[in-house]
Amino acid sequence: MSLFSARHSWVALALGVAFWGCASDPAGSSGEPASGGQLGAGSGGASGGSVDSLAGAAGAPLQGGAANGGAAANGGASTGAGASGAPPGASGAGGATSGAGGASTAGSAGRAGSGGASVGGAAGQSGSAGAGGALGNVTIWIAGDSTVATGGPCPIGWGGRFKALFNSKVAVNNAAVGGRSVRTWLYDVQDTKDTTGECNLAKDAQGNPTIQARWTTMLTGMKAGDYLFIQFGINDGDSTCPRHVGQGAFKTSYGMMAQAAKDRGAFPIFVTPVSQIACSGSTVSKNTREPFVSATKAAGTQFSVPVLDLNVLSTTLYQSLGFCPIPGGDVSASTTGAVGTFFCDDHTHFDTTGATQIAGLVAGALKTQNIPLSKYLL
Repeated sequence: MSLFSARHSWVALALGVAFWGCASDPAGSSGEPASGGQLGAGSGGASGGSVDSLAGAAGAPLQGGAANGGAAANGGASTGAGASGAPPGASGAGGATSGAGGASTAGSAGRAGSGGASVGGAAGQSGSAGAGGALGNVTIWIAGDSTVATGGPCPIGWGGRFKALFNSKVAVNNAAVGGRSVRTWLYDVQDTKDTTGECNLAKDAQGNPTIQARWTTMLTGMKAGDYLFIQFGINDGDSTCPRHVGQGAFKTSYGMMAQAAKDRGAFPIFVTPVSQIACSGSTVSKNTREPFVSATKAAGTQFSVPVLDLNVLSTTLYQSLGFCPIPGGDVSASTTGAVGTFFCDDHTHFDTTGATQIAGLVAGALKTQNIPLSKYLL
């Protein structure tokens, strides 16, 4: 499936659905205070391009001018990658794309430099320089909750153990935060609901939702060839605001984030929420994170983004490790054995052993699904 879909403007997040409850992360029931920048015009687009209001500070253009050194959609010359969103070095016989005069229509990569013609967006993702070329430096950006956050000493999320699995050309910027739903991670969310059942978002003087600094910082630093991992669904089923997120708003938020990454030539990856450990006798219970496992998969299909099914992978791992039945019926601070070593003091959060193995599942899924980032794995 194509990773380069057409850009679209901001639409309001508002689709109400039935409430669903699940285990919650620590760090409180309220979202962080408004500390982010305003959702509005960016500064990266040259004259002639209309600024993408979803992009925040970087402002990728929709038409005309170039942004961030060369991602023009229609008509503008490309200085780094001929295609809108195409990464540098997008195939070719040994050279990164560097032609200044290539056509910049979406999906075609224009004239290559010294390495022959490049194929727009297909091969050579994440900065690879084509056949036989050296891999370029990339950054993995991670958005998520406490099961992903670096944390420590306990709990520790899988994102905190991810960098050790890659070579020196990969940097990991883990911006996952405990206790967050996708919307409290992104926005300043209020404690009241609107008429659709979604939590109200705080807005600026122009009526735009205020966004958290972590998202604007991420967008400012994101470059062509990078990767954006997104995993929520642990706290989103809260029935009350600010963490409550309906399935429609959940998918819309994922789509907005994915498009912002694509606008910068980066590659979004959705990850289904990692399973908690729950047992039915000696069998590990499945579907502990619904409806957000299904919503993540549906968002992947809708927005043409690969999905790593960490929920299934983690459930399978728990079964293989013989975690069920859990001593005492549930995980606590006094739980011993393999389960007590893997988890902290509940059935959701990981100790170092658990976080390391979950990170390995994510890395293994990259290989299994032949995602180009897997070329950087040790």
